[in-house]
Amino acid sequence: MLTIGLLLSSCEEVVDVDLNTAAPKLVIDASINWIKGTDGSQQKIKLTTTGSYYENTVPAVSGATVFITNSENIVFNFAETPGTGEYVCTNFEPVIGENYTLTVEYDGQTYKASDTLYAAPDIQNIIQDNEGGFLNDNIEVRFFFMDNGNEDNFYLVRFDTDVLPYPDYDALKDEFFQGNLMFDFIDHEDFKAGDVVGLKLYGISERYYNYMSILISMVEGGAGSGPFQTPPVNARGNIINQTNEDNFALGYFRLGEVSSVNYTIQ
Repeated sequence: MLTIGLLLSSCEEVVDVDLNTAAPKLVIDASINWIKGTDGSQQKIKLTTTGSYYENTVPAVSGATVFITNSENIVFNFAETPGTGEYVCTNFEPVIGENYTLTVEYDGQTYKASDTLYAAPDIQNIIQDNEGGFLNDNIEVRFFFMDNGNEDNFYLVRFDTDVLPYPDYDALKDEFFQGNLMFDFIDHEDFKAGDVVGLKLYGISERYYNYMSILISMVEGGAGSGPFQTPPVNARGNIINQTNEDNFALGYFRLGEVSSVNYTIQ
């Protein structure tokens, strides 16, 4: 009993570990989303830097030059909302299948990335199952969409709900569902009638599918989750520093059409 008491008391001590802090890296959050039913002209790119482990805020990056060009060299400029690190464009022109190039100029460095704007199918049907989950005691919300059988497709799914502190993501591919009906779902024990679940289905590239699969696996404990496993490494995106390739930025530049539906649990 004495040993147990000593262990319990020691757990109450607060230990501050002196961690080595790496030099800050630029983080580029450049997701261009064309929500169906809108003209897609309003877009935003956010620039931040990495910080120390103990920082409570994410440092915003001001003073950068940010723009996107399409295959016809039409330039779409993104102007910063002062002091926020958020760069906004109000005249973007989204076109399915068009290729776009992002340029970010900051602190004497030039970063570039290219991607294509991918289509997203419509969300066709939503089903609620009150006996979902592993033990059949969760409310499950499942939605369906039709895959385009004429091409290989990759999708990102985002669920937003008040019962979760952050959005929940899935990355899907049509490898075994070519041209057939596909689905995804979310279930939770705390769902109740009246809760709203936001469903978003994005068309994405194969490369971004692989990138998000790595991130999702890391967040869900699939990479280096145990005390003796190899720690996960930074997932490298598609943004390349043209000035100094070794000084790479974190983040990704992607474009996609988005099907969006809000479902109210019955």
